[in-house]
Amino acid sequence: MFQNLGNQLSTFINRTAYKLTSLITGKERADSFFLSYRRKKQAFRNWREETIDVHSAYYRPIKFIWKTFIYGFLTFAAYIFCVETNFLWLMGSMPSVEDLQNPKVAQSSEIYTADGVMIGKFYTENRTPVTAKMISPNLIKALIATEDVRFYKHSGIDYKAMASVAVGIITGATDRGGGSTITQQLAKKLFKTRKTDARGFLGYVPGFGTLIYKTKEWLTAIKLERNFTKEEILTMYFNTVDYGNNTYGINTAAQSYFSKSPDSLNIQESAVLVGLQKATTTYNPIRNKKRSLERRNVVIGQMQKYGFISARQADSISALPIELKTKFETPYDGNANYFKNAVVDFVRKWGDENGYDLYTDGLRIYTTIDSRMQADAEEAMTQKMKQLQRVFEAHWGKQNPWIDEQGKEIPDFLENVVKRTSKYKNLAAKFPNQPDSIRHYLNKKDTMTVYDWKNSSEMKKYWSSMDSLDYYKRVLRAGMMAMSPQTGQIKAWVGGLDYNYFKYDAVKQGKRQPGSTFKPFVYTTAIDDPNFNMTPCDQIVDKPFEKKYMEDGVEKEWKPRNATGTFSYSNMTLKRALAQSINSVTAQLTDQVGPANVASYAKKMGITTPLEPLPSIGLGPFDVSLYDMVAAYCVFVNSGTYTQPILVTKIEDSNGKVIEEFQPEHRQAISPESAFLMVQMLKGGVEEPGGTSGSIRWKFDVTKNGNEIGGKTGTTSNNSDGWFMCITRDLVVGAWVGGDDRSIHFRTTNLGEGAKTALPIVGSFLEKIYKDKSNGIEPGPFPKPSFKVAKTYNCPTYYQRYESDSLGSEGDSTPAKRNDEDEFLIGPPPIPLDTGSAN
Repeated sequence: MFQNLGNQLSTFINRTAYKLTSLITGKERADSFFLSYRRKKQAFRNWREETIDVHSAYYRPIKFIWKTFIYGFLTFAAYIFCVETNFLWLMGSMPSVEDLQNPKVAQSSEIYTADGVMIGKFYTENRTPVTAKMISPNLIKALIATEDVRFYKHSGIDYKAMASVAVGIITGATDRGGGSTITQQLAKKLFKTRKTDARGFLGYVPGFGTLIYKTKEWLTAIKLERNFTKEEILTMYFNTVDYGNNTYGINTAAQSYFSKSPDSLNIQESAVLVGLQKATTTYNPIRNKKRSLERRNVVIGQMQKYGFISARQADSISALPIELKTKFETPYDGNANYFKNAVVDFVRKWGDENGYDLYTDGLRIYTTIDSRMQADAEEAMTQKMKQLQRVFEAHWGKQNPWIDEQGKEIPDFLENVVKRTSKYKNLAAKFPNQPDSIRHYLNKKDTMTVYDWKNSSEMKKYWSSMDSLDYYKRVLRAGMMAMSPQTGQIKAWVGGLDYNYFKYDAVKQGKRQPGSTFKPFVYTTAIDDPNFNMTPCDQIVDKPFEKKYMEDGVEKEWKPRNATGTFSYSNMTLKRALAQSINSVTAQLTDQVGPANVASYAKKMGITTPLEPLPSIGLGPFDVSLYDMVAAYCVFVNSGTYTQPILVTKIEDSNGKVIEEFQPEHRQAISPESAFLMVQMLKGGVEEPGGTSGSIRWKFDVTKNGNEIGGKTGTTSNNSDGWFMCITRDLVVGAWVGGDDRSIHFRTTNLGEGAKTALPIVGSFLEKIYKDKSNGIEPGPFPKPSFKVAKTYNCPTYYQRYESDSLGSEGDSTPAKRNDEDEFLIGPPPIPLDTGSAN
């Protein structure tokens, strides 16, 4: 029966082979080939009959042995072929030649400052590879003694060890270890031979799947041995291994557990890390110190057994305790965390467009930020906000700071705000139509860690969620950014008080009304637009102004008032009106040049948020970001050129090869002369009598050695937002301060204006960077123009009284969109100015 089946199968195979050959070579060649094959086959049979005694008693056993060997070999070869080629998708994929030549493991991407300080790592696996020279010999000895003592004698597969394992299985001995070599373990870790997407159809068959992935590891190990030296294999192994606690590779492990580089590890430390590889949880030296000690001593015993250390060394080292010096990294260790988030967004977008992954490709990202300036910025923010928060707490006392436009406390404020939180939404989903249950859990107390603004750290409190919300809503928020106007490089970025507790970025993510810091766009329009061609010394009367306009089909009337509530009825130069932040002059000027023109100039200079051409646009009623405002003010210092802010200067791959370098985009927004004149206008805010920015001159040590500064403060209605924009020859710095909600603010302008909230942060920052001679920022005057200035800008310092038969009444209405403005800030005597004109 079996013989008939065999004959039928043989006939079928021969016919199929003949037909396939005929299709490929043609019938004539196929006939010739198969005729030759039959003749040779017959000749072999004749030789066998003449030479071999087929009737011998040994003939059949010998024939069976040969057939078994030949068919076994062919079957094994076919199996290896199927595994290598994933024949008919039965076996699953194998590493390609390129994969073997360029093995890829997930590597951490590192972010560096412009002055070379690493400020962050981003990863799925926290791994920074090292070279062979950086690996301690103690590590290599411990690994070989424990995992593969014949490592230098085999070529990927240790047949002696495998035979020992087989004997152990048969005899029941469990102390013979495993047969897996270091190279096989590397193959498994490096190419994930056991992962689900590497399985074929047969990989899901019980038992057969194990055979397949073991075969893959053997084959891959042999190929690794052919392509790399033993030293390279060991280096790759140490760079690949998982050491628990999200530490991958020996470099990260040595730093995380012992705060050392891997070349500095001693014998006992090396033994701990090698022992940890057997089971990262069971032998973790932090969680299971006793078992880790036992495992470490097993490794030391193996080192002694195979002669890597003496018995005396082994005994003395085994008696030592495990001494850890842990230092585990997170992506948000250190400073500049808000800036790092912006860098991550930029690099992820760039990576999507260019085929790189921030979290796995080991990129080196070089940013524009200066670590020294960033430290100064964060210190200035911390110091000044701590002082301001004390004032805010004393100002409100036991009263709640959330009030409406009429100055009354907003009822159920916290109860409404909590509904926006994720905790409330989760509880609402868990307890639908059960408000009592939601209220119960929101008011249930527990121990929590909260931000301690008094010490700029954290503190433990036994609070409920509502207690925590009540506390955080009373904490003022702030943001600051510094940028080089010529290069577009951002040098400092502080998006909040503490990233761990306040994730919302007040620099770019946050958008608030800018108040009077928007006024320079009105004055720029008047000076730069050739249809108006005004000068800083042109005059407008400080008098009441009213304007009727249509908004959403409704006629409205706007009657702005000055911050003092009075009008001087004097002719005021544009320079002095901007310095003293006179609302009436700005309103009249906006009416002359047109709100649409103001919006257009603001857009050209870098404001990206929507702006409506309303009469009140000059007083900053629309939300903008601090990021945009700093970039726009840079136009004044950079000869009228808008320079796009940049965060990243270049990106390198894991081998240090530059992938791409970044340059900012430039465009001419206003004329160089207009930019120069606006610098003089903004200097007036610091130098003019009653200039709202004057306190930076006499409260902070920033105007010595001929240093020149210009600035503009801003305060929105009810003191909800305090702003200060500052220009110097090398840096433009902006700051914003306000409550988390607009309804949380100071009740008086004397405390809540931008000159008292935002300006001190900038002043303190500039004071610090001017004292540090290492950052390259030197105080000095603004550059002199290289062209002839046609317009007068050094204006008379006197007031000219405006006379009229009908002066009208004082404006008492708040501007459209509810904006108020800065009070006068009276400081020391003003800096004397020339009264002549400049050419």
